[in-house]
Amino acid sequence: MSPVRVRHVPAAHPYVEHVQPPPAASPPAVSVLPDPPVPGAPAGRWWPHPALEEAWVREHAHDQDVLHVHFGVEGRSLPELRAWLDALADLGLPLVHTVHDVDHPHLHDQTHHRDQLALLVERSDGLLTLSEGAADRVEREHGRRPLVLPHPHVVPLALLDGPRPVHEELRVGLHLKSLRTNLAPMRVLPALLEALPDLPARTGRPVVLEVRAHPEVLDPDFPRHDEALAGLVRRLLDDPPPGVEVVVGPRLDDAQLWSALQALDVSVLPYAWATHSGWVEACRDLGTWVLAPQVGHLEEQGGGMVRTWGPPGRAPAAARLSDLLARCADGPPARPGRAARSAERAELARRHAQVYAGVLEGRRIDGGSPP
Repeated sequence: MSPVRVRHVPAAHPYVEHVQPPPAASPPAVSVLPDPPVPGAPAGRWWPHPALEEAWVREHAHDQDVLHVHFGVEGRSLPELRAWLDALADLGLPLVHTVHDVDHPHLHDQTHHRDQLALLVERSDGLLTLSEGAADRVEREHGRRPLVLPHPHVVPLALLDGPRPVHEELRVGLHLKSLRTNLAPMRVLPALLEALPDLPARTGRPVVLEVRAHPEVLDPDFPRHDEALAGLVRRLLDDPPPGVEVVVGPRLDDAQLWSALQALDVSVLPYAWATHSGWVEACRDLGTWVLAPQVGHLEEQGGGMVRTWGPPGRAPAAARLSDLLARCADGPPARPGRAARSAERAELARRHAQVYAGVLEGRRIDGGSPP
């Protein structure tokens, strides 16, 4: 039997790669099609994805058996999205949608995203999400419960059982990156700095706070510039307090990021809102604790290695952070390991293949009617 040809939007994403069997597995039940080239874009860039255009799917109607959308629809207007969904229905091309984000991490105003999500929840032949908490919310807000298939590993399988670095100090990291829209570092960085002097007595170890940022964080012309944050980072660069290390540099590639995360005992996430997090999953793979506000479904996703400090809109007290960090000082959290992640990946691949087979049979797949 020929494998089911699945057009993921996008295909070039670690999540999509890791809900498929490792390449050695055979015979494959699913064939993942590569992202089509984007006119005018450099090679390897998948957005804006051509398969989200009505004209493209009509022209390429027979190039895939199932279309599975993960990311990228935010650039489509509601009329465009409706016309695209109508085209899929006209062509008999089944649609599977995974709700990664109930709240979009790149948008302040969620209205358009919610309207799009309502359409996709209603019209998708297969509806998935990554946690029971997210499924609860989708069902509550949109009247249909997704099937829950958990997040796969993020870090490559070959790296999952590697030894963690051994160091005397407790290393705590806060990465500002390029200030993605849902980051609110000034709600947590001042409290971390306030807590830092008392932490060695609480943990019995020296403590280092590592603050990382991309150079644009300091650029006053950067669209997401935060003058208060930039001023604080500049002061920390010029005159770092004891135990504070500041690194301003370009984006880390994947190998550098895995190394940097594994060198931390605790990664602090300054999220203002979130649903799920690939960063949390990477920390889980590497055995690094995560501290985050109580947003989305990170605690459920993290499997016991996420500690939270309170509501997302409130700055944490230094005493609360000190208490949480002290609880992370005795050693790393348990991590699943390569064997467990490999088995989980095989099971996720099997379940996804069941979903695709179900929608090709004309069945509606969600949490109320598992494959």
